[in-house]
Amino acid sequence: MDREQEILETIEAIRENQEQQLEGLRESLKIQRDAYELARTQYERAERINERAEKIQETSAKMITAARRAMVIVLPVVIFLVIYLTWLIFR
Repeated sequence: MDREQEILETIEAIRENQEQQLEGLRESLKIQRDAYELARTQYERAERINERAEKIQETSAKMITAARRAMVIVLPVVIFLVIYLTWLIFR
């Protein structure tokens, strides 16, 4: 009987250790899921920020193009007016 009791205790100890390991694995899996969710959330946020930055850059490019076109028209007019004003002053 003593040998049978020892075997039963050993089996019980093995089962308890397996339950502890299983609980540890559950905790580890929960931590990994939380880390995955955090990484996914950060990725989605970064993606939204990048999309917003692209839109801002597109708008900025359009504004610069419009400013360049305006300078082609405005700069000659300003130069002409300065020359005309100088002519009026020194005439």
